[in-house]
Amino acid sequence: MKCLGKRRGRAAAFLPLCWLFLKVLQPGHSHLYNNCYAGDKVIRFIPKTEEEVYALKKISHQLKVDLWQPSSISYVSEGTVTDVHIPQNGSRALLAFLQEANIRYKILIEDLQKTLENGSNLQTQRNRRSLSGYNYEVYHSLEEIQNWMHHLNKTHSGLIHMFSIGRSYEGRSLFILKLGRRSRLKRAVWIDCGIHAREWIGPAFCQWFVKEALLTHKSDPAMRKMLNHLYFYIMPVFNVDGYHFSWTNDRFWRKTRSRNSRFRCRGVDANRNWKVKWCDEGASMHPCDDTYCGPFPESEPEVKAVANFLRKHRKHIRAYLSFHAYAQMLLYPYSYKYATIPNFSCVESAAYKAVNALQSVYGVRYRYGPASTTLYVSSGSSMDWAYKNGIPYAFAFELRDTGHFGFLLPEMLIKPTCTETMLAVKNITMHLLKKCP
Repeated sequence: MKCLGKRRGRAAAFLPLCWLFLKVLQPGHSHLYNNCYAGDKVIRFIPKTEEEVYALKKISHQLKVDLWQPSSISYVSEGTVTDVHIPQNGSRALLAFLQEANIRYKILIEDLQKTLENGSNLQTQRNRRSLSGYNYEVYHSLEEIQNWMHHLNKTHSGLIHMFSIGRSYEGRSLFILKLGRRSRLKRAVWIDCGIHAREWIGPAFCQWFVKEALLTHKSDPAMRKMLNHLYFYIMPVFNVDGYHFSWTNDRFWRKTRSRNSRFRCRGVDANRNWKVKWCDEGASMHPCDDTYCGPFPESEPEVKAVANFLRKHRKHIRAYLSFHAYAQMLLYPYSYKYATIPNFSCVESAAYKAVNALQSVYGVRYRYGPASTTLYVSSGSSMDWAYKNGIPYAFAFELRDTGHFGFLLPEMLIKPTCTETMLAVKNITMHLLKKCP
């Protein structure tokens, strides 16, 4: 059966035929996503001249590629590492064009469907639902993550309190775990994962962080100090509708799942929907684009709920950490402009120590710096919003890797990725306890 219209760009104005069948399939089905990605490729190219940039932008629009990095074709310029997911029926045309234009390229993933099935164990029959033996080294569905949260709320009531801050567009609860020893007037750290649905390593890290806190707070003096002096508000899955959709229908879905009255394309980029230079550079006004900023700031109920919570508690929340993939970067404000933040020296010092701590585990190198110069300019981001609303330490992590696996980071890399990231987060948190006003 053909997978019709599975692209999410401007051409994706209708649901693919295979999605109608996927409604009744679960990830345990032997043919993941009904073989919708069979023969698809992920190709990397780095344009060297303005002429190559123009030509690549043109062919990308014509073939309706799914851009993996950067997040918008507008970001592509001379020297930009560009990864595109191209369906089987378009890959021949793209490769022929690149060869004829003498543009160097590299095929990162030869067959996306095979990589999906080899690199992830979603299709196996392992028991993921046993909460007593919860496996932190596999990816979990939204239902499993929320069941895990309920379980921890019951079994670790001395350290964990679970609550909801609202509902998503499709009516799912937006659950938060409040982690820490109970006491009044404590400062707090906010951690969210999964703003972009396809970045599964994010939610995996949020779960890992909670697990490590619960397992080590008695034996590790640093963790004990963190939980004694701070609350952690942890949102394992920010974009609950999109994340669920990435499990059941389209593995590479990025946005929320809200509907638009004038276009059949669905969803908003939840990291372009915040009220800070909203819909300026680095965001799109077109509902079919992956960086669509939404009809107005905080149009998405998920963004609105988190913004309301952060506004209410901003006197106590001293750090905002958001986890994304992929690029291996630690970013701080500003994202929407080229400018130095007032507390640059303190934030830069924290970032420097964090990436050094991370590298000390497996030698994995992270770039760090202001998002606008280290990654690209983007408006309406959660990190900039948090900083502009009085949270002095605001960071966005781009976790592993740098493109070899991209969004399909294998489950065998969850443990090393989370282990090294854990050190970086602990480093930032300890810096906060020592330095932050």
